[in-house]
Amino acid sequence: MDFLRYFKSQQGEMIKFLKTLVQLESPTSEKKAVDRCSAEVVQRLAGLGVKIKRFPQKEIGDLYLIEYGAAKTKTGADPILVLTHIDTVWPVGTIEKMPFYLAGDKVFGPGALDMKAGIVQAVFSLVAINNLGAVTNRKIWLFINSAEETGNDDSHRQIAALARKAGLVLCLEPGLPGGAIKVQRKGRVVVKIECFGRAAHASTPDKGLNAIDELMTQLQRLKKLKIKDMTLNVGLISGGEKANVVPEKAWAICDLRFWSSQDLDQIKSYLREMKPVLRGARVKASLQSFTPPMEFHRASRELFERARQLAASLGLELIPGRSGGGSDASIASHLGRPCLDGLGPEGEGMHAAHEHLLLPSFVQRTALLTRLLLEL
Repeated sequence: MDFLRYFKSQQGEMIKFLKTLVQLESPTSEKKAVDRCSAEVVQRLAGLGVKIKRFPQKEIGDLYLIEYGAAKTKTGADPILVLTHIDTVWPVGTIEKMPFYLAGDKVFGPGALDMKAGIVQAVFSLVAINNLGAVTNRKIWLFINSAEETGNDDSHRQIAALARKAGLVLCLEPGLPGGAIKVQRKGRVVVKIECFGRAAHASTPDKGLNAIDELMTQLQRLKKLKIKDMTLNVGLISGGEKANVVPEKAWAICDLRFWSSQDLDQIKSYLREMKPVLRGARVKASLQSFTPPMEFHRASRELFERARQLAASLGLELIPGRSGGGSDASIASHLGRPCLDGLGPEGEGMHAAHEHLLLPSFVQRTALLTRLLLEL
């Protein structure tokens, strides 16, 4: 079947469904709103004979696992896990200021690119496979996360549990410009650095220990760590109480990003061994949160090569790319599973007022996803 031609014919319906999802605003913090949007997706899939598993949540939207092909697969191979998320960064009411609209080959709207278009891809791919009566090589597990934007321990545990049972993982986050998909993502640690000195009157600074001076030195040292392409952002900082008092306490919260597990080990080792620079001062580093890197290991390289061949059969070029931000695919990759990310459409402006996706890519990536689900 010519999937490019087929999904081109479905483009109008795909846009219509995307508009429905975008207008059902679903910020991570608004459970009821997220649940309403998820229900719209589940309803679309219910007629395909899928098995629907709901994981109820109290603070965030419910999580969903949609199992397709449980009784009709060609092989006994482990399932394909398809990762999506329904939540967005946009608060309720944004749609009034940033309405859904088309302009040429661009589709605008809050959450359209990140990543409700990816959910539309998954739904239309499964519908197409079902309508064809095609038998897939593997079961297909579609996971709908409700708290990807902020992160959530329960959703991370669910993803990890599913990834351990999956044969491979596809993530429908937006693609990169020029047709690239994401085969690498930086890992991230958020660390709090606290420095403790001794208070004194500003007229006699030699009788005190300036905690802010200590903190500034520690941050400069951390920034000079010899890790290739590591980035450090000091996002929050505080210290002291009055201008005429030598500050006794100071702290900063930092975002560090890196490419490999070896980099992570080096960062952790450095933080454990931090020593004060000023004699008598104390320094403490505590890990606040952690996202593992998505590494382009052997299993993922083999999966990419197979996907590249399937893309070529559609007349599409698949290019390996990398991103400085994390995603749920990072969790699966950290467990050693072959992963491809960025299989959603190309576009620009994630988390920005000009967020939009490119229509040709929307159709092409849906056709590619369908081939991947059928052939892998």
